[in-house]
Amino acid sequence: MSLSAPVLAVDIGGTKVDAAVVTADGEVVRASVTRRPTGRDNTREGIAGNIRAAAEGALAAVPGVRVEAVGVGSAGPVDLPARSVSPLNLPEAQGLVIDDVLSGLVDGPLTLALDGTCIALAEHWRGALVGYQNAMAIVVSTGVGGGLVLDGKPISGASGNAGHLGQTFVRTIEDDAAAATLEAVAAGPGSVAWAREQGWTGQTGLDLAASYRAGEAIAVAAVRRSAVAVGQAIAAAATLCDLEAVAIAGGFAKVADDYVDQVRAAAHAAAQHAYARRCRIVPSGLDGDGPLLGAAALALRA
Repeated sequence: MSLSAPVLAVDIGGTKVDAAVVTADGEVVRASVTRRPTGRDNTREGIAGNIRAAAEGALAAVPGVRVEAVGVGSAGPVDLPARSVSPLNLPEAQGLVIDDVLSGLVDGPLTLALDGTCIALAEHWRGALVGYQNAMAIVVSTGVGGGLVLDGKPISGASGNAGHLGQTFVRTIEDDAAAATLEAVAAGPGSVAWAREQGWTGQTGLDLAASYRAGEAIAVAAVRRSAVAVGQAIAAAATLCDLEAVAIAGGFAKVADDYVDQVRAAAHAAAQHAYARRCRIVPSGLDGDGPLLGAAALALRA
């Protein structure tokens, strides 16, 4: 990390944008944490305005503090050469240029990355991937995202979307013809929908977690289906990138206490080579500040 002064971190998601001032040693200034809605039904101007309002609110909470840089993590896809974001859940924001939205806030660089890249940076800096030079972070939530750190450096790829594991393909599971992308199979909404198709009567991921704890067969099968798909995808990523470790974050990864254990078993079963089976699979070492810490890490590396 190259800066000593605090930085502004901004995390743009499909339903909200968070911003905060973060110190050079990775402490989120709690008084500065500011949230504004984004939302699928919002206008382009409304989304842009709320992103800037969140950033301005974070800075206003620490008057007199010199902030040297801005780091922005965004739901994907992103286009780093164009400096723009196009979150799938925000169709009105397609091609939104971040420099236009956040220009002039601080006297320093503004760095953009995919939110999965930010999570990987955060885990590598302060979380479960500390000490690993070749690692991946995965978020299993309403979608499935990911980011890579190879040889100790974040990998962005040509457009900035490297590590987007959710749109890779997994094997058909238990003759399920709908199994296609990892996100369709393993994320919360897909898992809930599959369980309901099997006759389960719950409505949400929280309901599914409760049914799993109660030992209901369909809920147990739905959680296993998700974990096996994530494990297969990790086995492929570990084989391709020769990973040492993978950290799993996200709300749906907490659907069962043994979810990560199930993922680990599935990954080891799917891996064809010993080096891929050696990849450690662990829960996230971060709390809810992970996306902000990752955005801060971007700014601190600028």
